Amino acid sequence: MMLCQFLLVATVSELLFDFLRCMTLKPVLLSFFSGAMGLDIGLEKAGFKTVLSSEIDSSARQTIQKNKPNIPLLGDIRNYTKKDILSEAGINNSEDVDLIAGGPPCQAFSTAGKRLGLEDERGNVFLKYLDLCFEIRPKYFVIENVRGLLSAALKHRPHDKRGDLYPPLESEEQPGGVLHYIIRMIEDAGYSYSFNLYNAANFGVPQSRERVIIICSRDKNRVPFLAPTHSNDKKYGLLPWVTFREATKELDEEQDYIPFPEKRLKYYNMLTEGQNWKNLPEALQVEALGKAYYLGGGKTGFLRRVAWDKPSPTLVTHPAMPATDLAHPVENRPLSVQEYKRLQQFPDSWIIEGKLLQQYKQLGNAVPVGLGEAIGKAITNHMNGKEEKSIEGFKYSRYKNTSDIDFQNKFSDIKQANLF
Repeated sequence: MMLCQFLLVATVSELLFDFLRCMTLKPVLLSFFSGAMGLDIGLEKAGFKTVLSSEIDSSARQTIQKNKPNIPLLGDIRNYTKKDILSEAGINNSEDVDLIAGGPPCQAFSTAGKRLGLEDERGNVFLKYLDLCFEIRPKYFVIENVRGLLSAALKHRPHDKRGDLYPPLESEEQPGGVLHYIIRMIEDAGYSYSFNLYNAANFGVPQSRERVIIICSRDKNRVPFLAPTHSNDKKYGLLPWVTFREATKELDEEQDYIPFPEKRLKYYNMLTEGQNWKNLPEALQVEALGKAYYLGGGKTGFLRRVAWDKPSPTLVTHPAMPATDLAHPVENRPLSVQEYKRLQQFPDSWIIEGKLLQQYKQLGNAVPVGLGEAIGKAITNHMNGKEEKSIEGFKYSRYKNTSDIDFQNKFSDIKQANLF
């Protein structure tokens, strides 16, 4: 009898210990394509713990090692198996991974350039990322990418080979083919998914930056859209967008930046905050832009001053290039590295390693911390069975038909036309 009582007490104690352990341990995050770790910082603010990172860029690796010296840092994910990754992270094969998150190289899907999609070597890295997610089978995994992913074709046909004189686009050449292919892989692996194109400004980020976020769930219950906290429309009752002025106040006077070429300052002296080349006298517009003046498109990145009382435009990897200028509202200089950090919501104490241009590149490629936190909250709420109230009619970005629901409707129409 005494032995049975002892065993019962021991068993209850073990169960209580396991329960308390589960209640106190943070959900585990494996980070890939970690960069300067903006996404990771945001996810950690939402309650996750990063136990492994992966990055190939040498300066970004230095940044990770400087700020997170105690977590394993892997290189090219193509060189690692599931076993390697779990071993490095200190996770047993029988243990669950809560979350895998990353933004596979997005240049292959960019709206500029050749848009080779999955034909590009970087597109193949995207597939490797998916394969690792399917092998490790975390409870959730996240894909962050550029808007171009929504319209990228599996096979790109040059625009000068389209039109009435050429055959109709084949199924592999249809816009959205890459995403359709990826979604089928996700479904075949037994995951549900939701995605949308989100403007980071709607989540308290002082920057209008739109990115596709795909959240996949192993329990096959779709994760709702991210819950906005801010809006530029008062009717939703949310906080107003955070402005450049608010984000950069009380910065130290010493700023690190790459100066503009002297000849460009002539034009900046004529522009005030929030203006660009279109606000120059008409006679000087051609002089300022040169041959670029005759190119198509809005050319809104030329000679651009940031407005004080709006979120910043999307940060670029080089703020002093002719077509991607990002100048201070009143000073004749590009935005500084310190201002970049504030606009991406990195802590002032977070050290960005590398030469100045490499620092810009890391910050320009980063996921804003506030957007990362919104992703993390959506997942933890779903994980804990907490329902998020949707806001009827809320516009997550300036574009239409950018969600998984819109996408499903579009491809059901395409299937009926026998294009897929």
